[in-house]
Amino acid sequence: MNYFNKVLVIAEVGVNHNGDINIAKTLCKAAKDTGADVVKFQTWITEKIITRNVEQAEYQRENTGRDESQFNMLKSLELSYDEFTEVKKYCDEIGITFASTADEEDSLDFLVELGIPFIKVGSGDVGNIPFLRYIGQKKLPVILSTGMSTLADVEMSLKALQDGGASEITLLHCTTNYPCPYAAVNLKAMDTLKNAFGLPVGYSDHTEGIEVAVAAVARGAGIIEKHFTLDKNMEGPDHKASTEPAEFKAMVESIRHIESALGSGVKQPTTAEQEISKVVLKRIVAKRGIKAGQVICEDDLCVKRNDVGVPANAWDIIVGSVARKDYIVDEGIEI
Repeated sequence: MNYFNKVLVIAEVGVNHNGDINIAKTLCKAAKDTGADVVKFQTWITEKIITRNVEQAEYQRENTGRDESQFNMLKSLELSYDEFTEVKKYCDEIGITFASTADEEDSLDFLVELGIPFIKVGSGDVGNIPFLRYIGQKKLPVILSTGMSTLADVEMSLKALQDGGASEITLLHCTTNYPCPYAAVNLKAMDTLKNAFGLPVGYSDHTEGIEVAVAAVARGAGIIEKHFTLDKNMEGPDHKASTEPAEFKAMVESIRHIESALGSGVKQPTTAEQEISKVVLKRIVAKRGIKAGQVICEDDLCVKRNDVGVPANAWDIIVGSVARKDYIVDEGIEI
């Protein structure tokens, strides 16, 4: 999946708008200014995705400083469909692609009608067979995060998406931990996913810093998703594990550098190297005077940097050949 003929960089706002549409819009503009390709949210109706007494995850409790249910936390962070419509319109105006993860069917229907370019499936819906089949029916490209899952879980989820009708799927390796310790990243699992399923892969990053995301690009990720915030110190469950604009911009720039450096994979001299080679590559020159008609032996030759003469790789051709002209010391040998 390559919408832009480059690595797709997704600024994952998630719930970092704190339920405030003005913060949401500010995040969209900030993401645009970093060079991100997509700014992504999460869309849900709280009553349809969670029961009322589920406790917060430990990281959520630590980051919010509140001992409340997930239901109450999510309800306070929920944006309405009308607000998302306004956010999408604003993204169109400023020139950044809007996307959002739907957590249930009604929100998916809304987002598809709104015009999302792909369906992003969060790790929490790996194995959600009925929902994945419903997603497949939309016939849009799908990006599936694979946190908290085994290869068997991913295989089951892929089958459900494909049974529904999905045909263009990208898998994102992900470790669901906020923030994720480096030792828990297991970036090689991205290769495992690619080899196991023959699908494009990417990486959803929850580490601090930008090194792992950049390394994932060097390893072949076609999509990078990273949590994005205006300020890590803002109140909310995900801000502390998110990246602020300046750092996100540095990540995007580094990704573009690595992307450019990966090149075509064809091993051949560049145009600049061809010019440099004229004065840097070593050539065969006369070690001593050589007369025309003389059979050239090894003792007549040496290899030095020179801008005239055959390259050193012609050594076995020159040795034993007959000199066509007189050569003085250090003169380049010609065929």
